[in-house]
Amino acid sequence: MAGRLYALPPSDFTAARTAEAREAKEAGDAALAREIGKLRKPTVSAWAVNRAAREHADELGELLAVGEELRAAWAAQDSDALAAATRRRGEVTGRLSRLIREAADLSAAAAAEVDQTLDAAVVDADAADEVRRGRLAKPLSYSGFAPAPVSAAPAARRKKPPPPEDEARKAEERAEAEAREAKERAEAEAAHREWSETLAEAQREHGERADKVARLEKRLAKARKRLEAAAHRLDVARREERHARARLNG
Repeated sequence: MAGRLYALPPSDFTAARTAEAREAKEAGDAALAREIGKLRKPTVSAWAVNRAAREHADELGELLAVGEELRAAWAAQDSDALAAATRRRGEVTGRLSRLIREAADLSAAAAAEVDQTLDAAVVDADAADEVRRGRLAKPLSYSGFAPAPVSAAPAARRKKPPPPEDEARKAEERAEAEAREAKERAEAEAAHREWSETLAEAQREHGERADKVARLEKRLAKARKRLEAAAHRLDVARREERHARARLNG
């Protein structure tokens, strides 16, 4: 039931939730009716991710699998595996993000929230489970430590415990800086996409109106020629009428 509701566009959610709750109440299940009534309407970005969980399950599954590889590589401090998973993360996230944007007309802010949610699903197992279920009511975010590439080290050292506190803090600060840069880039790309679309629409509208003005000007030119011809005939008619009247009176 919840899955069915969260598959709907946000504009249809409230009415459908009310109908589901009413049906449950009429069927004598007041507890279920209350639970249905508590379901929150999803934001546009959350709905877009929910939609991807249903319509692009394979692509989403690939991203979540990369997240598992990334977290495992970080836990093992395996720099080669972590670097490889990080490269795949960028490729798979970009591909899935494009699919989501193409499937829904998202604003720049909503597109940024989608990317933020996908990032959270990659680095956090609980967030990954929520995204996989496709029942998000709001975008997800992750403010903790995000796995990032570690310095190359001999294989014998990769299985050692995490670095000391100072090194761990530096690694976390570096990862957070990279996350901020990635978010800012995602927001900039989303803003560029939105304004590119606006520019294309403005160019299309300008072209249509310019064509219309050109057609009207052409019609106006023809009308002016017809007016000039009519004025010429009027002058001739007036002159000939005066001559005819003069002969009649003479």
